[in-house]
Amino acid sequence: MLTEIAWAATRTKNTFYHARYHKLAARRGKKRALIAVGHSILKSVYHILKENCDYKELGAEYLISRTEAKRKAYLKSELVKLGYAVELKELPPVEKAG
Repeated sequence: MLTEIAWAATRTKNTFYHARYHKLAARRGKKRALIAVGHSILKSVYHILKENCDYKELGAEYLISRTEAKRKAYLKSELVKLGYAVELKELPPVEKAG
C-alpha cells in the first residue's frame, strides 16, 4: 500500500516527493526510488503523528538548494585542507549575449 501511495505522490507536480523520485530513479532505478519515496512518506507520517504538527511541503527546489549548500561546504573544506583561505560571496547574475 505504501508503494501505491509513493507512486501517487511522485505523479504530483513541483513537490518534494516528485523531485526525490526523479533524482533517485536516475541513479538507482524506478523500483528502488519508489521504495525510498515510500520510506520518506512513512517517516513524514511518523513525525507528524509523534509531534502533532502540520505537514509542510518542502517543494521541488528544496533538494536542489540542499545539494548546493552541501557542495559549497565540501568544496570550501577541500580548499581549506589545501591551505587556502576561502570566503564565499554571491556574484551578480551574468547576462547571456545573443
